[in-house]
Formats: sequence, structure tokens, C-alpha cells
Amino acid sequence: MTRDDIRNIAIIAHVDHGKTTLVDQMLKQGGVYHENQQTVDRVMDSNDLERERGITILAKNTAVHYQGHKINIVDTPGHADFGGEVERVLKMVDGVLLLVDSFEGPMPQTRFVLKKALELKLKVLIVINKVDRPDARCDEVVNEILDLLIDLEADESTIENPILYVSARKGTATLDLEQPGTDLRPLFDAILQYIPAPEGEAEGPAQVLISTIDYSEYVGRIGVGRITRGTFTEGMTVVSTNHHSGETSQPWRLGGLFQYDGLKRVPAKEVAMGDIVALYGKEDLSIGDTVCDPAQVDAIPFVKISEPTVTMTFQVNDSPFAGREGQYVTSRHLRARLMRELQTDVSLRVNDTKSTDAFEVCGRGELHLSILIENMRRQGYEFAVSKPQVIYKIIDGVKCEPIERLVVDTPQASAGAVIEKIGRRRGVLEHMSGLDRVRMEFLVPSRGLFGYRSEFMTDTRGEGIMSSVFERYEPVKGDIPHRNAGALVTFETGTSSSYGLFYAQERGTLFIGAGVEVYEGMICGQNARPGDLVVNVCKQKHVTNMRNASASEDAMRLISVHPLTLEECLEFIDDDELLEITPKSLRMRKRILNHGDRSRQHRYQTVED
Repeated sequence: MTRDDIRNIAIIAHVDHGKTTLVDQMLKQGGVYHENQQTVDRVMDSNDLERERGITILAKNTAVHYQGHKINIVDTPGHADFGGEVERVLKMVDGVLLLVDSFEGPMPQTRFVLKKALELKLKVLIVINKVDRPDARCDEVVNEILDLLIDLEADESTIENPILYVSARKGTATLDLEQPGTDLRPLFDAILQYIPAPEGEAEGPAQVLISTIDYSEYVGRIGVGRITRGTFTEGMTVVSTNHHSGETSQPWRLGGLFQYDGLKRVPAKEVAMGDIVALYGKEDLSIGDTVCDPAQVDAIPFVKISEPTVTMTFQVNDSPFAGREGQYVTSRHLRARLMRELQTDVSLRVNDTKSTDAFEVCGRGELHLSILIENMRRQGYEFAVSKPQVIYKIIDGVKCEPIERLVVDTPQASAGAVIEKIGRRRGVLEHMSGLDRVRMEFLVPSRGLFGYRSEFMTDTRGEGIMSSVFERYEPVKGDIPHRNAGALVTFETGTSSSYGLFYAQERGTLFIGAGVEVYEGMICGQNARPGDLVVNVCKQKHVTNMRNASASEDAMRLISVHPLTLEECLEFIDDDELLEITPKSLRMRKRILNHGDRSRQHRYQTVED
């Protein structure tokens, strides 16, 4: 049976190509808001971090009504580090809107998400966004998309589907650039015409695959998925099973059913095949579980999520300032929080280590793990993390490392510096095009990109754009220099003073200002030369009874202080350093705090080598 009154679509694209803005306009023109109702931009980005950073982190569901049809829409993340969110929600839909920027064209994540959609045999509707940009190059971008479709072996129907030209900011769509659109009706019409209606057994035993997990303080875990067979009613008895583990639960009762309508979850007494439903009633409901009628227990295969490529160690904070600012500081709290994250993030892995106070956390990239760290510190957790490391694999007896496809868009004048820096990091230039602005594609080891973003922004004077996505594993490329400068390390515990910092700033770049509490072994800046340097930033000026005729010594001013963000701290720290994270502070430190102990350790290692 086909339910023609429903369409289930996901909007997929590279980061910053306008997915959430387009959803805003679809909601407005789909009658979700009252007339004259005040709205906010990017309404689907409800998470604080999403609104602050301007990116989508979690996939979200909404629905609009158009000409008697209900269109369920899934807004997905665009950043490669959150590709696991995209992979799993594609199981809920029958087609996708592939959004591409009219200037940037297909980017690494565009290729990644399109490949996943084609593997699942989903119908693809191509949408060129931001056609009102003065530098739009729609015809060239269309050719690049067609080349990408052919390269990914898309079927003829996908290539022959019409291409829509959209301005998400203005809320207009058209099939012909010569005839500008006035609203999004052409887009809605194309969805109804080219995205297939959901198909399945309407009368069979009920069955739904859980693709996303939500949480409520009142009812606990809420599973979200699309019903593939039958009808669910509130209060009915069901079982949950898993395709990979083969385990089937004891029968349990559905506590409640919800459907998405606009921005709300609306309670429902009954939901049928093709509907996207949210349900609850089982405490340990997980992503990938199939909830079904006990009369016929069939587990639906769940999409294989790409493996993590980056690992970090999360450990209990053991610095001299431990326990001052955090609410949750013990290994029990840390482990429980990481295990809870596993239930909603399918791309994350958490492993125990030899130490009971440390845990190995594996993710899809630096941003993936830094978002987890930021969420934890905002929830009151205090802990320390190590430098990110790539995950190696042994393939056919050869040690291999993850390779990323890096796309760089930069002014012509900066292209040489970018090629030189990436070459040092074992990157290989595969493609280069453009005149005033140059687009280059590299294959570069994942570890070669650690710490490179800040260098890239400096080399391109803030005008460059870079993005990468995992490509494949290849044999290890060789040594890659991490950072060419050492750290300024504090000599003693105390409070930093302007007098001490004034003389320390001659040695490099400062990360802290005056009046900051520091401890021995804490990193307070970057040395201008290779190797670490111990400095005394707590030093005070000697007080004498002699009047100083010159006021020059009283005019000691710090040239500049550059406090680092979380991502910059993760890029900066080296193997022998840790990042201390609390709800109020970020402190980089040496693993061995005492300078004498560090010197002895270094001598022992030198002798052993």
C-alpha cells in the first residue's frame, strides 16, 4: 500500500549551505505560524551551542501541510563530524533535498551525504540555494553536481529530475532562473511530484525502526522512527528487538505516541504505516532497535555507521585546583556521563583503560569531541583531556591511518602558502581550479589537520574556507610536525601580575592576563622559539623607599593577550600536556607539573632513545 497523503524528506547539505534557513521559510509558508506571529531565525537550532556557533548539531523533525498532504521534514547537520546523525535519519525518509550553495558548489560533505542517500536508494531532488548572491555561478555549479552524480553512479531518474533554484533567505523558488520565484510553491510541488510516498504493509503487524533518541524529564527516553508496517495504538503491548545483537525484550506497554506537526509534538491515539512517530514506555530503548507487535518479531537492519577516526583520553582532573569549580568531579560521574552519551550518539565509542580514572573516547573528529566536552562543562562536569590522536588500523599487515579529503577555497595570493603548509603535513594536491579565488582539493592525513585551522586563517588573512571529510585508510605517511614552538610554563603557584607578565611577553604570546590564579606547570603562553620555557608570571616589583623620577616603569602595559577557545586549546596541546576543563575555566598544563621532575623525565627518555 502507498500512503499518498504523506511525504517524508530530509534536507542534506554541506555546512552553511542554508538548510535550517530553508526549513524556516517552509514552516512560515506551510502555515505553521499565525499571522503576524513573531519568529526567530533558525528556529530549528534550539540547542544553545547550535545558536552560538551557527551550526546544526542534532537532526530534528518537523512537519508542514500543503494541498492536503503532510510533509515530514528532517533538518540534518552539515558538518562532517556529525555525519552519524545524517546516516541514521536517512532510514526515516523516502527522499532528500540536496542543497548546494550557488557559489561554493559541491563540497566534501555534499559528496558524503549524497553517497549515503544513493546507497539507500532514496530519491534526490537537487536544490541550488543562495541564487541571489552577487557572485552566484549557478550554471557551473549545476555541471559540477551532474558530474558528482555520474561519479557516484546515480540512476537516470535522479539526473533527469528538475533542478530548483532557491533563495532560502527570501523564501522563493523557481525552476527557471529567467523567471524569478515569488514563494516556495514550486519547491512544495516538486516534493509532491518527485519524492515518492511511503510504501509498506498497512494491515500487517506493527513495526517501527528507532532512528533517533530524545529525552524528557517526565517520561524518560523517547524513540523516534518511521512506521514501516501496521498501526500502533496508545497503550498496546509491544516488544523491542535488535538486528545486530539478536536480542528481544520482554513485552512492554507503549506509554504514549506523538506525531510532529509544525514545531510541536502532538499526542496521538493511533499512528499508521508511513507516519514518523515518537513513542516511549521502555527505559533502555536504543537507536537501531525495532519496536514491533509480539505476534511477528522482525528486526529491521540498521544502517552501518561509519567508524570513529579520532580518539582522546578523558580523565579525572588531578591539578592543584581540582574540585574548585565543578559539581561532578569523580570518575564515577565521568563514566556515567560518557555512557549516557553513548545512548544518543551512535558515532561515539567509549572504552575503559588500565586506569580507573581515565577513559578512551573515540569520535568522528575534533569538533565532534569538542561539542561533547563543551556540553559536559556546561552541565557542571570537571575533568581533563589529552591531545587528540588518530585511530590507526592494521590492514593486510600494514599499519594504516585515516586520510581526509580537504577542500580549500582561498584568494590567489594565499594559494602558495596553503600548498606549502599542507605539503609539510603530507598532503597531496589532487585538483586545482579558479583564477581570483582558487579551489584546491587535497588528500591529507587526519593527524596533519590537527592544529592547522588557525595557521590557515592567518595565511589567508581570514578570507579562506576549508572543510574536510573522511575519505579512506592508507598506509602511514610518516612524521608530521605538530607545532614549531614550545610553551611558556609557569614557575610557581600564585596570581599572575602585570609586572611578571610584562617581562614574560618578550618570550612569546601570552594566553592569560593579570590577576589570574596559576599553578606550577600550567601553560600561560606560547614560546616564540622551539622548546618549553619556564617563566615566573607571579613576580612582584620590589618596593623601595626611593622615589622613581621616571614613570616609565609604572607604565608597563601588556602588548596583547590571546585567550584560547576550546578548539584552539585542543589544537595547541602536545603529547606531554593536558587540557583541564571546568565549568568556568580552560587551563592547559603539563602532565608532570614540577619542572625538575620534567627535566629528569626528559633526560631518561633521551638516554633510552
